[in-house]
Amino acid sequence: MPAPARSAAILPEASRSALDAALAQVNGLVLGKPREIELAFACVLAGGHLLVEDLPGLGKTTLARALAATLGLDFQRLQFTADLLPSDILGVSVYEADQRGFRFHPGPVFTQLLLSDEINRAPPRTQSALLEAMAEQQVTIDGVCHSLPHPFFVIATQNPVDLAGTFPLPDSQLDRFLLRLSMGYPQAEFERAMLAGADRRELIQRSMPVLGAADVLALREAVSNVNASDALVDYVQRLLAASRSFAGIRVGLSPRAGLALLRVARAQALLRGRAHVLPEDIQGLFVEVTAHRLVPDSEHGSRDELSRRLLASVAVEV
Repeated sequence: MPAPARSAAILPEASRSALDAALAQVNGLVLGKPREIELAFACVLAGGHLLVEDLPGLGKTTLARALAATLGLDFQRLQFTADLLPSDILGVSVYEADQRGFRFHPGPVFTQLLLSDEINRAPPRTQSALLEAMAEQQVTIDGVCHSLPHPFFVIATQNPVDLAGTFPLPDSQLDRFLLRLSMGYPQAEFERAMLAGADRRELIQRSMPVLGAADVLALREAVSNVNASDALVDYVQRLLAASRSFAGIRVGLSPRAGLALLRVARAQALLRGRAHVLPEDIQGLFVEVTAHRLVPDSEHGSRDELSRRLLASVAVEV
C-alpha cells in the first residue's frame, strides 16, 4: 500500500511548520492533553465552535487562553451568571443627545475568540443570545445586522449539570457546537510539573503568537481541499440513518451533524499531515461530534455511551 499523501500537497511547507509550532506551543502551556488540544485545533480549522464540559479547575479556561495567545486572535472572556442579560453579550443601542440618535455599543461577542465561561450558569434566554452569532456570524440589534469579526470562534465551558446553580443547554444551542470534549484530571507526571512549574497564566501572557487571523482563515481554506471519498461519505450517511432508528435514541442525527463530522474529520486529517480523510478519522471523532446532538430515552444510558454503541453497530465499507 502506498504511503499516505502528506498535506504539503495542499498546505505550503511554511504553513505546515507554523501549524506544528502552534500545536507544540499550546501543548507546552496545557500539559498532558495532546488529544484534547488536537480536537480544539481541529474545531478552529473546521470553522466550528467548541464546548468544553468538566469540573472546575481542570484547565478549560487555560486551554482557551492558550489558543487565543498562540493563534494571535483578539480575545474576550465573558463570565456567565444567573443575572447576565442578552445585552451584556451582544451590546446595546444607547441614545446620545449630542448626536440626536442612538449609537450601538458592541458587546464582548465582537471579538475573534470568545470564551463563554460556565455558560450553563446563565438561564436559557441568555444562553440563546449567542445562537445567531454562532450560526450566522452576525447579531441583530433593533433590526440592524452587525457582522462579527473573521474568524469568529466560541469556546464555551460548562460544569456538569448536577452541580448547583446550573441550567442544561437547550438542544438548539448544543447543536451549534461542532465538538464537545472533556479535559479530565491530568496524569500524575503532568500534575507534578504544573505544581512545581510557573503559573500557567504567566506563561500564556509571555507567549508570542505563532499564527495570525489571516493564517487561520488560510488554514480553513486548506481544510476544504482535503478529500473525503464517496465511500467515506456513504459511511457517514449510514451512521446518520442508523441513529434515527437506534434503540435508546429518541431523536437521531441531522444532516448538519453529518456535515460537521466530515468537516472536522478533514481538519484532523490536515493536522495529521494527510490530504484525505480515513475511516479512522470519522471513528475517532464520532463521539465528540455526535453525542451532544443525540436525544436519548431516559432508560438507555448517557449520550456518550449511546454514541459509542451506535458507532460500533455500523460496519465500515470503504
